[in-house]
Amino acid sequence: MTANPQIVVCDDEPDVREMVAEYLERHGYAVTTADAGPALRQLVESQPVDVVILDIRMPGEDGLSLARYLREHSQVAIIMLTGSAEIIDRVVGLEIGADDYIGKPVDLRELLARVKAVLRRTTGRDRASESAHGAQSAQFGICRLDLESHKLFDADGSDIAITPMEFRLLKVFAENRGRILNRDQLLELAHDRGWDPFDRSIDIRISRLRKKIETDPTKPEVIKTIRGVGYLYA
Repeated sequence: MTANPQIVVCDDEPDVREMVAEYLERHGYAVTTADAGPALRQLVESQPVDVVILDIRMPGEDGLSLARYLREHSQVAIIMLTGSAEIIDRVVGLEIGADDYIGKPVDLRELLARVKAVLRRTTGRDRASESAHGAQSAQFGICRLDLESHKLFDADGSDIAITPMEFRLLKVFAENRGRILNRDQLLELAHDRGWDPFDRSIDIRISRLRKKIETDPTKPEVIKTIRGVGYLYA
């Protein structure tokens, strides 16, 4: 998966494309739109794409044909948009290799949840494998996080006390370097269902972490705030 998940919305209805794109962008995703098969093919061939949200009923080449093409030529995740009566299309779409489907009219909150679930399913194992077989530590400014011992060390090698939740947060940032994460994504990736992503608990925890890893916590350079969006481990 790319650093910031890339989503393509392919639908021949401009209102649907714009509505879905605007909503997903507000939740931290990079979104490109396509009005038909040719535009979709060009996008997938010219840039990295993580998820395609694909309408089944389109003039010209329909969504099922495009889903078959995508599955034969890429590993991109596919979420089909279907009419409520198109049960057979849902079955065929899943048999072709679509990862999920959602009915029209689109409930944006449900769509967002399905996008997150698809990204977890399609990237979770790869990310876990990379973590297990790749680097066993991550650098946070002058501090080093040891992923095996779950410990944080300063420049002199002294142990810095961190809580289990603080370790999980740092690990999430290490696995998503260069990617902007909002509160909801941090909640999902840190696997702490006790958090409310809409309160200030995440901000407070990150503020505490900054006091441990930043040279000047009032001017953070390691974990940056992207105003109105979320946080970035640069």
